[in-house]
Amino acid sequence: MITALDHIAIAVPDFEKAIKRFMEDFGLEFEGTEDVEAAKTSTAFFPLPPTSIELIHPLRGEGAVAGYLEKRGGGLHHLCFRSDDIEADIERLKAKGYQFLADAPSPGAHNSKVIFIHPKSCDGVLIELNQPADEH
Repeated sequence: MITALDHIAIAVPDFEKAIKRFMEDFGLEFEGTEDVEAAKTSTAFFPLPPTSIELIHPLRGEGAVAGYLEKRGGGLHHLCFRSDDIEADIERLKAKGYQFLADAPSPGAHNSKVIFIHPKSCDGVLIELNQPADEH
């Protein structure tokens, strides 16, 4: 079941500059960075309970986020919904006709399990489902 808005992800062309902006200009608490090899992204999190803002940047200039930035520049990338049973949510949404970008969840930041719903299924918005590690 979907339990919360987990985070809002923003694709950024200059990772360090964006981190500095959210820390210094907006005064948000910085949780740190993490490289997510499976997604080829570097992430930085700024918690705003009960959600957070996630900055995403291509790891080694590779992956889907690199293509996104090349095509569109920086900006809102996706919304992420927290799930307490990602497999059940995938099954339920597939039964309703939702298309996913992968067949199964993959590793995400903070050892979570994640999967993305194709934007065509959600009026052009990329939606991520995320099951935190403590709910596996």
